[in-house]
Amino acid sequence: MKLICSKSNLLHGVNIVSKAVPTRTTMAILECILIDASANEIKLTANDMELGIETKIEGEIVERGVIALDAKIFSEIVRKLPDSDVIIETDASFKTTITCEKAKFNIVGKSGDDFSYIPYIERNEAIVMSQFTLKEVIRQTIFSIADNDNNKLMTGELFEINENSLKVVSLDGHRISIRNIELKNSYEHKKVVVPGKTLQEVSKILPGNADDEVSIFLTGNHIVFEFENTTVVSRLIEGEYFKIEQMLSSDYETKLKINKRELLDCIDRATLLVKEGDKKPIIMNITDETMELKINSFIGSMDEEIDISKEGKDILIGFNPKFFIDALRVIDEEEITLYMVNPKAPCFIKDDEGKFIYLILPVNFNAAAN
Repeated sequence: MKLICSKSNLLHGVNIVSKAVPTRTTMAILECILIDASANEIKLTANDMELGIETKIEGEIVERGVIALDAKIFSEIVRKLPDSDVIIETDASFKTTITCEKAKFNIVGKSGDDFSYIPYIERNEAIVMSQFTLKEVIRQTIFSIADNDNNKLMTGELFEINENSLKVVSLDGHRISIRNIELKNSYEHKKVVVPGKTLQEVSKILPGNADDEVSIFLTGNHIVFEFENTTVVSRLIEGEYFKIEQMLSSDYETKLKINKRELLDCIDRATLLVKEGDKKPIIMNITDETMELKINSFIGSMDEEIDISKEGKDILIGFNPKFFIDALRVIDEEEITLYMVNPKAPCFIKDDEGKFIYLILPVNFNAAAN
């Protein structure tokens, strides 16, 4: 095999597929990036058996062939080459020469025949949306997936399609994030759980342009994302996702409108007094015109007042400050509405159109100590 392509094209392709190289594996071939120039195009592929990414790059194929190269070494070499054309040549024993201007590397590759290609997934009906929308939806929900494997379903996100709407849900046992998106076309009802890792990697490599689209294909076991020259194939998480409808009560005793930036900044300041791993709640004392926020920790205490407009009862309620910060950071509205029932029931942050709902469970606290 012999091919020539610019360093920038090669590096761009390597950076995309590297997201699917496993960090630990017993199969050495999976630690490789496959360079496939056996047809009329140059394809780079990586696959960790759960997530596979393939991307096509521009370049000239002088001699066709396939080679698997250690991802870590290959990407480091490419990253440090001069900004010029790169020539990659392999011989029958998989010895690979990478040349760029006066730099020349010799490394040993592996046979492409042993590489686990991405499974071919039948592409039936494409669910199409803008890259920007998908990237935003992931950003606005991914923070509330669970980060441990105690419950596999909590490490993924529910994607539910109903006619022309997509609902994305994530939860970790303490909070729920929901985004509802209107799609351009109508589709039959589908419900899948997509691994959080897949969505994080897709979000990183999606350019996120509002004018460019991403096509999503669903099967019983896999989800496929196609955009520009890149295809991402991921296994789905099996199992029935949690029934969250009964938690989404529309009853409330207290409703308040508040400036989002003020509330976010205030809680952010309060966390200066909370060490990592310290479970000190932020206490909200909500009365007619003001919300008083207090935090008491081993370092010190803080309290601050914010103007609000309130309907309903006064309430004294405590929350994990991080959960509030995570939700507020991804809401774009200037003013937000909070709904509360009592100090032991979830707080809802939601908009009037139903585009987003964030549910946060309160925490118990000793009122006398605060």
